[in-house]
Amino acid sequence: MKRLPTVPPWRTLAADAAPELRQLQRRLFLKGSLGLGALSLLSGCSVTDAASVQKVLSGMSRWNDRVQALLFDPARLAPTYPESAVTRPFPFNAFYGEDEAPEVDGANYRLELAGLIADRRPWTLARLNELPQASQITRHVCVEGWSAIGKWGGVPFRAFLERIGADLSARYVGFKCADDYYTSIDMASALHPQTLLTLRFADAILPRSYGFPMKLRLPTKLGFKNPKHIMAIYVTNLYPGGYWEDQGYNWFSGL
Repeated sequence: MKRLPTVPPWRTLAADAAPELRQLQRRLFLKGSLGLGALSLLSGCSVTDAASVQKVLSGMSRWNDRVQALLFDPARLAPTYPESAVTRPFPFNAFYGEDEAPEVDGANYRLELAGLIADRRPWTLARLNELPQASQITRHVCVEGWSAIGKWGGVPFRAFLERIGADLSARYVGFKCADDYYTSIDMASALHPQTLLTLRFADAILPRSYGFPMKLRLPTKLGFKNPKHIMAIYVTNLYPGGYWEDQGYNWFSGL
């Protein structure tokens, strides 16, 4: 599992994060209820038949994803905050220790593009920084139950997808990262006005700990759907899965 930061700043943020965490609790309760309902459907087979159980539970999880997608409002904005609310220090979180975060050479970095994209030429950091930029102060909500507020800056993802000629009618956008992490999101979430290709944190170059050279910031989704150290982006109609999603985490994972 992912390692938690040494100093748990989420303890002091629990009250502020109550609305988001209540939503998370409701989703987890729904997922648990679906699991019990799925087990009740297994009366025709032995619960010791792992393959049968997993097949039913996977089907219920996909159903849960479809419900969340239908409930998603592409015009609804996540809450934003003043700079005084930023969590300091912002916690590190990954499936490895902070000293194991990948070191990417920014000078030689090239963002690779693939799939349903008209212009697949790689992008340098310098070229990305020449695009119109935006910033936001939003809350990161972790599936583990903690949250933190950070200030992020970078390129609005919708503008970038339009710039490269991505097929905006496609179903998924996938990400491959320098630390072997991978994930994918639905196109509606990719086009949300607050979804950001993050190049900066707290008005400085994005630190290695937080995802240098690039992190995707989606304040409308749980933290593990915000990939760091992005090396490649692709657009597809084939379900791409994800590092945690392939281990049973809910794929849509919206707030």
